[in-house]
Amino acid sequence: MSKLVCGVGINDRTRPAFVDGKPVKEYDLWQSMLKRCFSDKYQTRYTTYKGCNISDNFLHYSFFYNWCHQQIGFGNVGEKGRSWCLDKDILFTGNKLYSENTCVFVPQEINTFFTDSGAKRGEYPVGVNFHKASGKFKAHCRVNGKKQHLGYFNTPEEAFVAYKTFKEVLCKKLALKWQSEIDTRLFNAMMSWSVSYEHNLP
Repeated sequence: MSKLVCGVGINDRTRPAFVDGKPVKEYDLWQSMLKRCFSDKYQTRYTTYKGCNISDNFLHYSFFYNWCHQQIGFGNVGEKGRSWCLDKDILFTGNKLYSENTCVFVPQEINTFFTDSGAKRGEYPVGVNFHKASGKFKAHCRVNGKKQHLGYFNTPEEAFVAYKTFKEVLCKKLALKWQSEIDTRLFNAMMSWSVSYEHNLP
């Protein structure tokens, strides 16, 4: 008999969900995905997930389980013991739908690279802030967790161009680093990825 999860997910019990009382990786991913899309409490805390949805196929645990086992990167674990992440918006920038065609597994380094910090940007585009001492706009970008200074500029637009250029080169380097291990779709998306001024405003 099927059991609804988060009020919408269908677990028909044809695939394992728990072993020794603990959720298996596939079920944990599926349940977390449902929570992001259908839990008001979760979306209140993590507002970037508002408006997210799940394809009809992904609402069925058995389909999601089988799909996971067909994907490059599923089950992979990084150097620090962190599993690769299920991502929905690298292949298609701004995508809000978890589906068999839009999702891909990515290593933590790539996931962190694309992490959006929109809530912390303030009034300027991503990678830019106003430097009071100089009266100019400062461009910066995080590299391996550390903020790297890219220069001072007269306008936020000029500072953003410096950030955009630097970030896009970093993305290509990261794609090449992981090329032999990641899904071809992910590699191609990263090689053609670009930063949009409008899309990165708060």
